[in-house]
Amino acid sequence: MPMTVAGLPGRAIRLGATSDRAVSVERMPARSRAVLVPMSLLGAAALVVAGCSAAPEPKPAPAPGSASPSTTAGTSVTVAGAPAALRRVVEKVYAKSDRPVTAKAHLGRWKGEKIAVVVAGDDVTLLTGPRWTVVGGWWPSLGKARPELGGAIHVLLIGSDARPGQDHDHARGDALQLVGLDGTGGGGVVGIPRDSWVTLPNGSKGKINAALTSGGPAGQTAAVESLSGIRTTGYLCTGFGGFKRIVEQLGGIDYTAPKAVSGEASGAKVRAGRQRLGPEQALAYARERKTLPDGDFGRSRNQGLLLVGAFLDARRRGPSELARALTVVQSQSSSDLTAAEALRFGAWIYKISPMRVGHEVVTGSTPTIGGQSVVVLGDDARATFRDFEDARLGG
Repeated sequence: MPMTVAGLPGRAIRLGATSDRAVSVERMPARSRAVLVPMSLLGAAALVVAGCSAAPEPKPAPAPGSASPSTTAGTSVTVAGAPAALRRVVEKVYAKSDRPVTAKAHLGRWKGEKIAVVVAGDDVTLLTGPRWTVVGGWWPSLGKARPELGGAIHVLLIGSDARPGQDHDHARGDALQLVGLDGTGGGGVVGIPRDSWVTLPNGSKGKINAALTSGGPAGQTAAVESLSGIRTTGYLCTGFGGFKRIVEQLGGIDYTAPKAVSGEASGAKVRAGRQRLGPEQALAYARERKTLPDGDFGRSRNQGLLLVGAFLDARRRGPSELARALTVVQSQSSSDLTAAEALRFGAWIYKISPMRVGHEVVTGSTPTIGGQSVVVLGDDARATFRDFEDARLGG
């Protein structure tokens, strides 16, 4: 009997985030392409809850830290770290497996909701609680190597310039990166200059980063959607402090810088080449613009490249780290993504094709309006947004 993956219509598992002055675009290359891979974070310690196997006579329950196998339709399924209700759902996934299954459950939370990533060899099952429901995954051992992770998705990543003691949801949008995943293994990241001159959700004209101040993350998202013509699935917003705490809890970012960046004001001191950035240097690198020949455009480009580096670092760690990664991120950010959406978005990191993902910063002219240096996006930017409607850059 098939089991439907929740939230994925028509799919079934066959059981068995200083200065606001902009600079000239003439120094900015028309396109900057880079490989993207989504973000996962440090490893989750497995919680081990035992299951009891039937016996003719009563036996003591297994000691904490043990995991008992269960037999379903002749298949032995062992799920270490799984509470009983979760284990029973995983057993159904493998009900028609023709070989024993040994899996490990990695538990976490997303905005108050329980989440789980169950890894069994190359198989990955994504679930949400409290009534454990399968919301995605891939199961090559069952002949289902193609991921069940839903269709195209766009998520706006917002880096707020909130300082300590400020609400990151109502400061300025210092970094705006629109991430797309097309549902077939492709994707892209589009950086949007914070000084882009737009009509804000309240009807006034202003820089796009002011939308966060007046309307919160929802207002910032609405401004980006109006500018790009792209409907987003949701947003993720964090501030300076939250960004640093995420990087710290994840053990830093393994990053290969294309060029050395050094800025006195920001404190950035990043050499060219591969290195591990701690929280202070990662934030300084993401904020530096004064020493870059293309200013804010270069900053947006470096923010995207840093994001790519974090994604690559996470990819190397493997899907067993996803549940803890999401738990860390949600503790330092705000988001309107559901737990199922966050799991599927994060899980794509392991299944996309790097050669089918691009990175670009939209550009435009840099006039002065009302005494402010702003960015007015032009035809090239509109063409980029049209190209990105399918959540992939470059065809």
